[in-house]
Amino acid sequence: MTDMFQSSQPIYSQLAERIKKQILRGELKPGDKLPSVREMGIQASVNPNTVQRTYRELEGMKIVETKRGQGTFVTENEQTLHEMREQLKEVEISAFVKGMHEMGYVDDEIEAGLKAFLKNGKVVEFDD
Repeated sequence: MTDMFQSSQPIYSQLAERIKKQILRGELKPGDKLPSVREMGIQASVNPNTVQRTYRELEGMKIVETKRGQGTFVTENEQTLHEMREQLKEVEISAFVKGMHEMGYVDDEIEAGLKAFLKNGKVVEFDD
């Protein structure tokens, strides 16, 4: 998890997004213990204060729970996790559609392109 962070967004926020995506992918399951603040700081190559802020952010969203003296755990509340999943889906779809609109595509073209992509499952990569 020692990837580089983007300067356009706070590190704690990017780290929180990474953890949420790990939960979505099933890498972190309900009830799983997160690494300690110090361990996560080492893994992500960030200051432990940044990790602490990340955990506080996630706790405020009810995605994790901190148990005094035991650590921080992924919530077991399935409704909260479902809502997080739906919210992240909406964010990704919104960014995709916005990008397509910025390139001049209309909704019908986007829908047709997405249907064709899902049918064929072909990933196309461009060199920058």
